[in-house]
Amino acid sequence: MVLGFFSVAIMELLVFLACFELVTKYKCWHEIKKGNVAVAMATGGKIFGICNVLHFCIQAKSSVYEAMTWSFVGFVLLLIAYFLFEFLTPVFSIDKEIEADNRAVGLISMIISVSLSFVIGASIM
Repeated sequence: MVLGFFSVAIMELLVFLACFELVTKYKCWHEIKKGNVAVAMATGGKIFGICNVLHFCIQAKSSVYEAMTWSFVGFVLLLIAYFLFEFLTPVFSIDKEIEADNRAVGLISMIISVSLSFVIGASIM
């Protein structure tokens, strides 16, 4: 059972991060390789957020399939939160600021991902 949940979690983490990579205007791993701390914080927040939602899903559901289903729902909600964050800050572009290594924006992005993952996870339970 542990190996099944772990395998699914790793697979989903990779797929969900790839989806985030598609919707951001910058290339996460390229920017991290360059030393962009803002991108590293935002990506770290996404990783934590995804894994935290997975944690709640595994804890609340009895089967790997149920956990996968609910973690997908949780990921979609995190993705919606990402778009809302961009939409609700019309004075500047979140993606452009993070790409420019604006660490304040990277930190807020990380905190939003982490915080909302707890709300989403608690809702799943």
